[in-house]
Amino acid sequence: MERTKPKPTPYELDEVEGKLKAAGLDDWYLEDGWIRRKYNTDGWPSTLMLVNAIGYLCEQAWHHADLSVTWGKVWVKLRTHASGGITDNDFELARRIEDVVLWRPVQDSTLEGTPNKFVFSKGGR
Repeated sequence: MERTKPKPTPYELDEVEGKLKAAGLDDWYLEDGWIRRKYNTDGWPSTLMLVNAIGYLCEQAWHHADLSVTWGKVWVKLRTHASGGITDNDFELARRIEDVVLWRPVQDSTLEGTPNKFVFSKGGR
């Protein structure tokens, strides 16, 4: 017999902004029942790599984002469809996406890093 986890409980919408702040997800925001984030890139190749990185994380988490993609921008939307709202799953996946796509080698790393910003945040929606 296959064991399944219970559906996560969604947060009330008035709790979501506080949860985003507590999780350090400052560039994420609540809109229309989703938590959202816009990432800017330096061009189409970087945009495609960003989409692939997010897709990989979503697949591994078995929790899938809605993405909108243009030449130098990717918008990410998260909510837990099975629970009908925003749950801890969304905050955890948002945190993982943020950590992976904005990662850069530290100053004295043996890894050189790219000469451009690749994926960056300008703020705004």
